[in-house]
Amino acid sequence: MLAAVATFALEGVRPQEVTVEVDVRRGLPSFTLVGLPDRAIREARERVRAALLNSGLEFPQMRLTVNLAPAHVQKAGPSFDLAIAVGLLVASGQVARERLDRCALAGELSLSGELRPVRGALNAALGARRAGYGELLVPAQNAPEAALVDGIEVRGIPSLARLADLLHDRWTPEPARPAEPDPAEPSA
Repeated sequence: MLAAVATFALEGVRPQEVTVEVDVRRGLPSFTLVGLPDRAIREARERVRAALLNSGLEFPQMRLTVNLAPAHVQKAGPSFDLAIAVGLLVASGQVARERLDRCALAGELSLSGELRPVRGALNAALGARRAGYGELLVPAQNAPEAALVDGIEVRGIPSLARLADLLHDRWTPEPARPAEPDPAEPSA
């Protein structure tokens, strides 16, 4: 089965949409990542596997291929973990793909399945709005930053298990509120 999930890479300071395509099929168990991933993204295989299992979700023991498209764009960092994990959930039939049609994701996974904050959440929100997505799902710690962007609903997610609950309509977090300015910082 094939699934596609939207996320964003940074090209300089500009967000570049990346489609995480996941193919799950019968065959000897393997997990291949293609599309110009850096070392941190290649290591996502282990983080995603552990996070799924430790969240009470199934890791498909099949032939898994993940393509980060477009292939010519350099991808770096762990912010692709969440999109890869959700792509696996959709491609393996554990969550419905319709819930993700208007949604983009960005986040790093811990081995326990908790979401860790990532750099570039504000840029991901800008890119998601520009690409026409109505919703951005990010780690809870990144939500106030990403919510600074008008025109897109940002939801902070604490863990992969809670994200699965959201995708199964068992839980709905409130939209994030923009970060308040720090009163200790001088204003310009």
